[in-house]
Amino acid sequence: MGIGAASDELLGTFVPIAVYWLYSGLYVALDGVGRLDGYRLHTREEAATKNVVSKAAVVRGVLVQQAFQVAVSLTLFAVIGDESGTGHKQPPALVIVLQFITAMVVMDTWQYFMHRYMHINKFLYKHIHSKHHTLVVPYSFGALYNHPLEGLILDTIGGALSFLVSGMTPRTSIFFFSFATIKTVDDHCGLWLPGNILQALFSNNSAYHDIHHQLYGNKYNFSQPFFVMWDKILGTYMPYSIEQRKGGGVESRPAKLD
Repeated sequence: MGIGAASDELLGTFVPIAVYWLYSGLYVALDGVGRLDGYRLHTREEAATKNVVSKAAVVRGVLVQQAFQVAVSLTLFAVIGDESGTGHKQPPALVIVLQFITAMVVMDTWQYFMHRYMHINKFLYKHIHSKHHTLVVPYSFGALYNHPLEGLILDTIGGALSFLVSGMTPRTSIFFFSFATIKTVDDHCGLWLPGNILQALFSNNSAYHDIHHQLYGNKYNFSQPFFVMWDKILGTYMPYSIEQRKGGGVESRPAKLD
């Protein structure tokens, strides 16, 4: 395994973690800008009363999950490593694009069915998945706040499958997993910002996922982090509209309840 290839593997492991904290840190900074309160999907009072876990506990929980990710990622790269010493040659740009799309579909498919099953199975929901739903009002660095087993099954194994099935190189994985990380953090940011390109390009966004975190949306909008296709195909899609909230701000209002 050559030095260059090893560097790509290490970067593919650790860059997405750095991206997670840098991008969520940006939203933490924005949270301190009072004039952005008009773009919050929930009031500050709701966040303080509905979220029953401290932010310090959330940070610790995310770090535990990321430790699992590092262990699995390094193990995976060691198993599939190139022993020739020549490294992994990058394919043409079109192939990389197709690998990106394939990885997105694989990740979405795995996460939809695993996520939905954790809601269907009462034992798994009570003892594992409910930990993530203690954040009724999502925020950026809580995106990966999960029970360690859920983090391993949904995110870590899902990421490994995306990598293997798509056939991407470790170098491509740096960009794919960094993008997936940014998308996941953005979906939990709790803001509906004008000009946010991710919220404009993807139907699966912060407003869409916010519906799922509410009690009335608990059995809907399981899809994450890219598309909404499985929700629409399997009847778990809850449409919504962005409305002005009485007293200021905005909210994602489910059309299904109208």
